[in-house]
Amino acid sequence: MERTNAQPSFLDHLTAQLGGKRTGQLLSRVNELIDFDAVAAPIRALPEYQAKASDPGRRPWEAALMVRCVFLAKLYNLSDPQLEEQLRDRLSFRRFVGLSLDDRTPDETSFVVFRNRLREAGLHDAIFYGVLEQIERHGLLVKQGTIVDATILETSRGTKRKEANSNGPKDSLTRDPDATFTAKNDETYFGFKGHNATDLSKIVTGYSYTTASVHDSREIDELTQGEQNAVIADSAYSDRKRRADLEARGVTPAIIHKRVRGQKELHPWQKKFNKLVSRVRALVEHPFAWMNKVGFTRVRYRGLARNMVDYVLVLTAYNIRRTVGLMG
Repeated sequence: MERTNAQPSFLDHLTAQLGGKRTGQLLSRVNELIDFDAVAAPIRALPEYQAKASDPGRRPWEAALMVRCVFLAKLYNLSDPQLEEQLRDRLSFRRFVGLSLDDRTPDETSFVVFRNRLREAGLHDAIFYGVLEQIERHGLLVKQGTIVDATILETSRGTKRKEANSNGPKDSLTRDPDATFTAKNDETYFGFKGHNATDLSKIVTGYSYTTASVHDSREIDELTQGEQNAVIADSAYSDRKRRADLEARGVTPAIIHKRVRGQKELHPWQKKFNKLVSRVRALVEHPFAWMNKVGFTRVRYRGLARNMVDYVLVLTAYNIRRTVGLMG
C-alpha cells in the first residue's frame, strides 16, 4: 500500500501562482501530455505496494510521484541530495509531483530505494516503453526509418591503492570492473556505451547499453529487427551481409559506405549516397546533444546494471521533453 498525500490546503491555493513561471508552464504541459499514473501501474504491482496498511514496515512513496521525481532529476541533472533539496525548496517541483506544502518530502534514500526496486524488478523498461506508447498515441512517431548511433559515457579510470594479501601489499585499482576501454579518433576512453534507435521525429524508440569495448555494429541488428522501411546509420555499421539481409526483408539499407579493401576511393555514386544519408543520419545526434546540454556526459554509478537503469531514465526524460517540444 502506498503512502497518501494530504489534500491541497488553503495555503496551497494561495501559492498556486507562485514559483518559476517557465518551469511551472513546462511541468504543467508535461502533466497534460503524460499520464504518469498509467506509467507507474507496473510498479504498483510489486509486493511492496500490495502490502496492507496493517503490515509492519514503512509504506513506499506513491509510485507515480516517484516516477515524476525521477523525471525531474534527469531533466535537470540533479543528484539525489539535490533533488531532495529542490523538492523542499521549489513550489513548481512540489506541485508537479503532487506534494502539498503540508506533505513530507521524499529523502535521498527514498530515491536510491526506488531505483533499486526498478532495477531488481526490471521495470525501467516498463517506464521507458510506457512513455513511448503514450507518445505514439499522440501521433508523434514518424515510422519511415530507424536511425542508429552510439555514445560513450565515461567513468573514472580509478586510482592506485595498497591492498594487503598473503604475499604482502600490492597495488590495485579502484576502477569499475564492469567498465572497459575503447578508442575513438585516436583517443582512449573508459566506461560504457549507450546505443540508441531513433525515429525520424528524433524520439528514441529503442536502446541497448553495453560496456565501452563493444563495437557499435554489434547492437544495430537487434535495435532494428522490427524496422520495415529503412535503417539509417554511419559507416561504422557498414557491412555487406547486413545490407543484403536488410534488402531481403524489403528494408532500405541507408548505411554510409566506406572503402573496402583494395578500393582507393569511393565511387561517385557512393559519395552522393553518403551525402544524402548524412543529412538524415544527423537527426540521431539530437538526443545525444540534449544529454550533453543537461550535463549527462559521465556515468553516476558503479556497475553496468545501475548505469543502464540511469541511462534509460535519462532517455525517458528526453523523450518526454521532446514530446512537449513537438506538441507545442
